[in-house]
Amino acid sequence: MSPTVLIIVISLSAITAGGGLIYLAYWALSAPLRHRERARVLLDLVESGLKHGQSAEQTIVGAAESGDPSLGWRFKLVGHLVRQGLAFVQALEAAPGFLSQQMVATLKAGQEMGDLTKVLGACRAQLKDAVTEVWTAHHYLMLLAFVLTPAWVITFGMMSVFIFPRFTQIAQDMEVAVTGLFPFMLRHAGVLVLIQVGLALIFYGAAILYIGGPRLSRVLGPLSEQVAWWVSWRRKRLQRDFSRLLAILLDAGLPEARAVTLAAEATANRVFIGRAKAAVEDLKQGVALPGAVRRLDDAGEFRWRLSNAAQARGGFMTALAGWHEALDAKVFQQEQAAAQLITTALVLVNGLFVGSLVVAVFQMLISITEVAPLW
Repeated sequence: MSPTVLIIVISLSAITAGGGLIYLAYWALSAPLRHRERARVLLDLVESGLKHGQSAEQTIVGAAESGDPSLGWRFKLVGHLVRQGLAFVQALEAAPGFLSQQMVATLKAGQEMGDLTKVLGACRAQLKDAVTEVWTAHHYLMLLAFVLTPAWVITFGMMSVFIFPRFTQIAQDMEVAVTGLFPFMLRHAGVLVLIQVGLALIFYGAAILYIGGPRLSRVLGPLSEQVAWWVSWRRKRLQRDFSRLLAILLDAGLPEARAVTLAAEATANRVFIGRAKAAVEDLKQGVALPGAVRRLDDAGEFRWRLSNAAQARGGFMTALAGWHEALDAKVFQQEQAAAQLITTALVLVNGLFVGSLVVAVFQMLISITEVAPLW
C-alpha cells in the first residue's frame, strides 16, 4: 500500500470515528428529549381522542394502525397490547420504557378517578423535567470531553511504568538526590491511577443512568428510589408531583385517604409511598390532612401550604399553584448548582493531578541538569 493511500485510509477512518463519537454524544444527550417527545405525542393523541368521544384504547389502536413511522415501534407495541385486550394503562405497564413509571402511575390514578383529562396536565408538567436534565447533562458532557477521558489514566499509567523508572535509574547512575514530588508520585503511582479510574467509573455510571432513563430505573428498583429520596432536588420533584396530583384528586371529590394513596403511588417511589401509608393511618386516626402530610415533608412547608389551600376559594389546584412553581424553581436551582459544583471540583482535582505530574517531572529534570555538567 502506497503512503498516499495509507494516509487517505487513516484520514477516512479518523473522520468516521469522529463522526461516530459525535453522533453517540448527540444520541446520549438527547435521550430525555426523545422520552419527552414520545410521551407528549401519546398525551396529545389521548386528549384529542377524548375530546372527540373516543376512549383512550380506541385512539391508541387507531394511531398504531395508521402506519405512521414517526410513532415508533414502542407505540405500535402498546397498540398491539391494547388490541390483545389490555386496558390503556395496563398496556403501558406491559411496555416498560415507553413512559416513565411516574407518568404511568399518574394515568392510572386518572383512570381510577374516571376522568383521564384531569391528570393529563399533571403528566405534561412532568415533561418539563427533561429540559432540566439536558441542561445538567451539558455540564457533564464537557467534563467527559475534556477531563475524565481515558487519555489521562493511560498517559500517567504509561509514564509510571516506562518513564519514571528510567528517570530513577538515570538519577541513581548520576548519584542525584531525588527530592520533591517525584518520589511521592513514584511510590503512589498505582493509588493515583486508581483514584482517576474510580472517578471516571463513577462518572460513566452516572452517564449510563442518564441514558438508560425509565428502563434502567425499573431495573435498579429500590436503590434508584432510595437515591431519589436522598437527593434534595429529586425529593422536591416527588413532593411537587404528589402535591399536584393530590390537589387534582381532592378537587375531584375523592376521599382524603384515597387521594393521598393514589397521589403517592403516582410518584412510583417506594420510600414516598411508605411515608404516605403512615399519613393515611394518621387520617384514619382522625388527624387532619395538613397534619398527616407532615410525614411527606420534613421541612413542614407543605403542611401550612395545604392548610391555607383548604381554606382558600377556587380549589386546591389553584391554591397550590404557587407552591408547585416554587418547587420547580428550587429543583432547577439545586440541580444546576450541584452540576456546577461537581464539574468544578472534578476539574480542579484533575488539574491538581496534572500540575503535580508536571512539577514532579520538571523537578527531576532540574536535578539531573544541575549535576550533568559535573559529568
